[in-house]
Amino acid sequence: TYHMTDPQVFYNKEDLWTVASVTGSGDKSESQVMEPYYTIMKLPGERQTEFIQMLPFTPRAKDNLSAWMVARSDGAHYGQLLAFKFPKQKMVYGPRVIAGKINQDPDISKQLSLWNQQGSEVVWGTLLVIPIEKSLLYVRPLYLRSQAKIPELKNVIVAYGSQIVMAETLRQALIQIFGPTVRDAL
Repeated sequence: TYHMTDPQVFYNKEDLWTVASVTGSGDKSESQVMEPYYTIMKLPGERQTEFIQMLPFTPRAKDNLSAWMVARSDGAHYGQLLAFKFPKQKMVYGPRVIAGKINQDPDISKQLSLWNQQGSEVVWGTLLVIPIEKSLLYVRPLYLRSQAKIPELKNVIVAYGSQIVMAETLRQALIQIFGPTVRDAL
């Protein structure tokens, strides 16, 4: 609410943000509000990476991203909150849209159907929204829980632009998205 500086806009709540929500799949398709997650990254305009807690926001009752907020956790910046806004004229897919696209991917959907049989259960990990330059990378781990009840990391799903891939490791998924030239950077 408090990012609105115009009193009229604030009073009418015309630009109200809500915490982004995300869905799972199958019988767990209800929306859940995202929890803040910790990561290490270089914030826009900074020289060094730092430990942060991050949370994406969407406009009220919409599924596109409007901003992401970080709580800084390092040194002199400890406890500072920063909000990074997306331009209103640009449509940026939010976590619920990306989760829907993942569920609609034919190859991923087929594999999930196979894993969700005979005593196994697919468990979705936290969907991470990772800002990279002027774009977003979405990463979601996928676990498989058998009758032993201990989930095992099975695959990692990465979405970037219109591409969605699933691979055994994050490294493999990033190579599929960005090509072999990224291999040396990993």
